[in-house]
Amino acid sequence: MLQSSVLVIGIFAGQVAYATDDLQIKAPQVLLLDDKTGTVLFSRNSEQQFPPASLAKLMTAEVVFDALQKQKIKLDDSYVVSEHAWRTGGAPSRTPTMFAKIKSSPTIEDLIQGMIVQMANDACIILAEGLTGSEKQFVTLMNERAKLLGLENSLFVNSTGLPADGQHVSVGDLTKLARHIYHQYPEYYPYFAKTDFTWNKIFQRNRNELLYLDIGADGMNVGGTKESGFALVTSAEKNGRRLFLSLAGLKNEKHRTEEARQLIEWGMSNFDDMRLFSKGAVVGQAQVFNGTQSAVALIVKDDVDLLLPRNGQDQLTAEIVYRGPLDAPVKADQQVGSLKIKLDKQIVRELPVYTSQAIEVGNLEERSLGALVEIATGWIRKFR
Repeated sequence: MLQSSVLVIGIFAGQVAYATDDLQIKAPQVLLLDDKTGTVLFSRNSEQQFPPASLAKLMTAEVVFDALQKQKIKLDDSYVVSEHAWRTGGAPSRTPTMFAKIKSSPTIEDLIQGMIVQMANDACIILAEGLTGSEKQFVTLMNERAKLLGLENSLFVNSTGLPADGQHVSVGDLTKLARHIYHQYPEYYPYFAKTDFTWNKIFQRNRNELLYLDIGADGMNVGGTKESGFALVTSAEKNGRRLFLSLAGLKNEKHRTEEARQLIEWGMSNFDDMRLFSKGAVVGQAQVFNGTQSAVALIVKDDVDLLLPRNGQDQLTAEIVYRGPLDAPVKADQQVGSLKIKLDKQIVRELPVYTSQAIEVGNLEERSLGALVEIATGWIRKFR
């Protein structure tokens, strides 16, 4: 039976709220996240699926970065431009391209920069074919990696993001992917900050307009079509605070840039860091059935920090959710549920909780008492 208990964190009562009255955000899908604490600052339809367009290139980049990090390939390796890559994503395609000539051999580093800075579709296909032999095989690898990373609302059909039936992502997945790339591949992340790239004497400017604003943005990618709307994924850092933002469904590039700017500036200027629980702190307890004790304390393994708004009036609460009662014996350091921190009924942080000690199976008297407690509390749970 799923149980929950609510802790009212009184020190914050009446002092905090995510006041968004000053924000006029029209994007139908948004997720703004603080990187250090994992606090969700703004969320709207974060799991809703939509066509990724060029944002699919982030998944392509992840697969390539993983191969580089595992030393399966090197930056100065080169791949031959196939006719398929040239026709589908090159000059004849009339889509973003690095204009790689058929049968030429650009290096992997040049292709990465073409894919990221120029959003070049030919670069994606050349990388896909070079790494796995065909774009189809590469897409299989993309989806395997996506599943491994926990991208539950994403499915990739090609390496470019060009329109294809069934291809979709969500802003929640894109934010998770962006954070993974930033932390897992610090040696390659700087490619996303490049404002231009010249290859084969052709100069092209990065299409991510946020890079040219004074808001701390240093990546990641933009995309969109008139049919599905305009979207972006970005990361920005100022004064030691890093935010990740994904949004989608805007009418045009101007709206996309303006709403992203508003959200990042709001996130940078309206919140303060606060520690809610220290590493190893007891945050609640779980009932135990048939044990030497009727309950076990639950702890968090790491410091629990939260980004909290400077002004507000709603009460901050933490809810422990677990499936119980736990049946003895119970192991120490066993993950048994999660701590959900909420503000104004919105989950802003969720993290696992663990048992603080082992609970052995009790004797007959202890087990009978446990059963009596379970019957009583079970009745309360049922009708609460």
